[in-house]
This record gives sequence, structure tokens and C-alpha cells, in this order.
Amino acid sequence: MMNVAVIGATGSVGSSVMAVCESWPEKLNVVGIAANRRSRKLQELAEKFRVPNVYAFEESGEAGLEELALLPEAEHVVFASSGTGAIKALCAALKAGKTVSLANKESIVVGGPWVMPLVKYPEQLRPVDSEHNAIWQCLHGEDKSFVRKIYLTASGGPFREFTNDELKMVTPEMALKHPVWDMGAKITIDSATLMNKGIELIEAMYLFGLDAGKVDALISPGSFVHGLVEFEDGSVKMLAAEPDMKLPAGACLFWPERYFPAGSFKRPDFVRHDVRFYEPDETRFPAIRIAREVMRKKGAYPALLVGADEVAVSMFLEGRIGFADIAGLVEEVLSSCSVSEPESLDDAIALLETGKREAVKIASGS
Repeated sequence: MMNVAVIGATGSVGSSVMAVCESWPEKLNVVGIAANRRSRKLQELAEKFRVPNVYAFEESGEAGLEELALLPEAEHVVFASSGTGAIKALCAALKAGKTVSLANKESIVVGGPWVMPLVKYPEQLRPVDSEHNAIWQCLHGEDKSFVRKIYLTASGGPFREFTNDELKMVTPEMALKHPVWDMGAKITIDSATLMNKGIELIEAMYLFGLDAGKVDALISPGSFVHGLVEFEDGSVKMLAAEPDMKLPAGACLFWPERYFPAGSFKRPDFVRHDVRFYEPDETRFPAIRIAREVMRKKGAYPALLVGADEVAVSMFLEGRIGFADIAGLVEEVLSSCSVSEPESLDDAIALLETGKREAVKIASGS
């Protein structure tokens, strides 16, 4: 029996984690859950799992999340929330030596240089996002000095074959329909622009301790192959599976064993899947190019990108800018901001807000 705490329990990833916990009550005991706000779903989870410690971020703030992460009985802490609100709790959990499963991009993209050195032992930090989880599994037992390149895959989004003119006509309603995954609005829009994949590239660079030139992306429609690792001898390891977030969630919770809900997963249909790979089109989808530049520069740029993108996506959803303007606004912020390299985690988090303010300023023409 392992005691688990889940931050972001009501979101899409958190729901998959809770589903795995529900399937194995004799192996996983939920001792704490947190969500952004109190809701009927949070209450239902608390009652179903008989959770003694329930937190709402809007009430307890960062201190409450840190308290949850440091519960003496919590052995494994899952971070499935978005944003940087749980970053201090993440650092606290790692410092305390707890096993951590992470599905929070911002914590690593913004705070990677300060978060990653806190990892004390192999497999302490386990990535839940499907692509990073695939790379994590493929790298297990391998010497990273023999890795030539890792590839995160992307479905290409609903507009993979759109022309530049067609992309200019995309509406929020069109962009909110992801062809594979059921996610929140922000990530769904980021997936459509490929900004999500760009942010994931930055995250992978820090997570796996690789140079920017060793981290790349491939378009693979259908999302059957989730990640690939190419080695210096020309061989490639890849992880393929039918898209289901319970798979990476279970892999993290039970590693190195594999326990999943009986009958809950489809066996791979190898004949049906026509696995192909394409290079991302950086002309029609410039977010990938922008992220690559951020990876090379590091410093203040990852945090500025995350902040600017958050505002750009919000403005698109509000109808204030077009779909094709999202990446352009982010790039303007990166080129216009002249800031010092962050010297601490607090500095990096502050830069996130700088990116937001600059995006609003540029978009409003002030």
C-alpha cells in the first residue's frame, strides 16, 4: 500500500490519476487532494476516496499546497495542476525526498534550473505527460551519453493541413476541438498552434538534462507513437500506445511494475495504425521555431514565453486577436523585453508576470 497525494485532482490529468487509484485500492491510498477551487467534483472525490486532507488553492494558496505535499503520510505526490501555483510545493516535496509524478509544464519550463537540482535519486521525479513519459521509459537503463536525439511527437492538431490563409480564419470554436485528447481550453489552443509542443521541448531539455540540439519534435498523426529516442549507433527506441492518460499515470505510480485497470485499455491495433512522421512546418506554425530559439537562449526567455503565451491565448479566446496572431505576439514580447537573467526561482516566476504585462502592452498598442 502506497499513500498518494494529488494536486490538481479534478483536472483532465488528475482525473486519470484518480481513476488509476480507484482501480487499485489495495495498492494506492489517497491521503490528500487539492484543486484550484472547491467544487462538487472535489467534494465527490473526497467522499469516494475518504480523503482526510482536502485543499482548495483559492482558499489556502501556495502554503496549503506545500502543506499537502509535506504530509508525513504522503509517500508519492502527484502534481497535475497547471500554472506555477504549486511550484513551491513541488520543491518542498523533492527536498523532503518524496517520490513525485509531474504533469505540470510551467514548473519545469520556468523553474527548471532551480527545480531539477533538487532531485535526490533516480526515478524520484517521474513525468506524467504522455510524450515525456514515453521518453522517460525509453531512457530507462540507458547511458544518456549515447543519446543522439530525443523526439516528442505531436498529432499536428486539427489544422495540420490548413494553408496560411485558412489559419487566419480559424475561430476559437474551431480551435477548441482537439482531434485526440480531451484537455482544458489553454492546452487545446496551444496544441493547435503547436506552442504546446514548443513548450514541451523546453521542458524536455531540462527534465532529461540534454542540450537544446538533442531535443526535437515530429508530427505523427493519430498519436500512437508518443516519443522516440535515437542513439549514436543509429538504433531507435520508441513507445507506442493507444492514447489514454491512464497509461502514463499508472506507469509513474507503479514504476517499475505495470498495473492498470483490467479491460480498461485497448490492445494496440498494429494493422490499423499507419505510423508516419513529418517535420513540423515552422512557416505555418512558427511556435516551434520560437521555442527552439528560447531553448538556445535559456535565461529569462522560457518564463517570458510562458507568460506571453498565456495572455495571447486568452486574447484569442476573447476574439481580440486572430489565431495566426498568437505566435506573433509571443515573439514580439521575446524580442522587445530587455531583462536580466534570473538569479533565483522567485526571479523566474516574476519574469512570467513580466511576459504577461508586455503582451498586454503590445496588443493594446500602448
